[in-house]
Amino acid sequence: MTAAAPTVRRHGWRAIDTAAGGLALDLTLYAASGVFATVTALTSTLLPHRAWGGVAAVGYLVAALAVAGQLLIRRRRPASALANLPARWALTAFTWATTALLPVVLQSVERAGGRTDRAQEEVIVVEESGRRLVDTGTPYLGHDAIAALPPGEQLLGYTPYQPGMALFGLPRAAVDAAWTDARVWFALATAAALALAVRTLRHAGTPEERDRRDGPVLRGVQAATVLPVCALTLAAGGDDLPVLALCLLALALAAAGRPGRAGVAVGLAGALKLFAWPVALVLVIWGATHRAGRRVAAGALGLPIAALLPVLLVDRDALVENVLRFPLGHGLVTSPAQSPFPGHLVATALPAGRAVAGALLLAAGLVIAVRLARRPPRTAADASLVCGYGLLAAILLMPSTRFGYLLYPLAFLVWAPALSRPGSANHPADPPDTA
Repeated sequence: MTAAAPTVRRHGWRAIDTAAGGLALDLTLYAASGVFATVTALTSTLLPHRAWGGVAAVGYLVAALAVAGQLLIRRRRPASALANLPARWALTAFTWATTALLPVVLQSVERAGGRTDRAQEEVIVVEESGRRLVDTGTPYLGHDAIAALPPGEQLLGYTPYQPGMALFGLPRAAVDAAWTDARVWFALATAAALALAVRTLRHAGTPEERDRRDGPVLRGVQAATVLPVCALTLAAGGDDLPVLALCLLALALAAAGRPGRAGVAVGLAGALKLFAWPVALVLVIWGATHRAGRRVAAGALGLPIAALLPVLLVDRDALVENVLRFPLGHGLVTSPAQSPFPGHLVATALPAGRAVAGALLLAAGLVIAVRLARRPPRTAADASLVCGYGLLAAILLMPSTRFGYLLYPLAFLVWAPALSRPGSANHPADPPDTA
């Protein structure tokens, strides 16, 4: 009886996902996204978000109309190439181009032309960290340097990222132009990592398995690109998208039986942002179940450590101030990340609420740790699910968080079916370890 529930859930999702050849969910996705973009354009108090909504709403509308046409064609001519999977891939690419990449280009050009309301704070922070890396050898300002800034600029003095993120600010340190906007490079890195992930999955397994996997892979790519939480994040800020794409690439490489390369991919993500570190831990545990834990760990842990060492030697206190004290709420200013999730509500509404929220977060972490110890993920699909549910719990319970962080668990959960061996058992075996 207990084993039936997961199967029922999987079959329920598969029925929704494959209805009308996948077009029914495509239509729902694009239509709902169009409504979200329209509401954002009309009501958002954040000007970069309003600018995104005005452009993206048109892209989503065109995509929804195109899917409606595909449904009509499919009803009359089921074998038509205009309603099959390659056509859905083409429409997804078009939608990402019009709802994410085009807004990135437009806002970058307008910002280079003098508009100061065409980028979120993280874009400025990343670009300034690139300049500091060139000038001082570290992307971080120390406590005293931040304290010396005017009160209104102290928040922008913090760089709560890992050192590798500063690399996206290097082009701006060299030339002040539209093409050096950090979001342009975020988009390029995201596209490259996702393309490698898709290529990896399309070449893994037998031809029959690859054909059956193509639909779930497309759905996973949609979750990481055209979903509004991803498209808006890339257009207005963007720093989370390369991290997410590298994590998805790592999971794809794990599914293809390449633990060493999976470790390198998630290690690159971990050198950019702390959000990738839980994924790295899960993949190391997955690797251990395949006698490849050391190969995964070499890249997953080695690359973030290698990125930290130089800046640690240059200014240890500045590193601690930015990547530890500030995210934990002990900086000179507090983080503006205050989405009304349970952890934030508990932290602000209850006596000693921050301690209570921290205890809840710790309890959730212990539950996940026990689960990993008792039932380590033996497949890449299982690892993706653990990452999705684990990060969802963490985001909901953190005292300070952002709505946009939901892009991580949503993408991991939707990515999981693409990592399975289609047609096999509920917990399919990954391909043999080859790298």
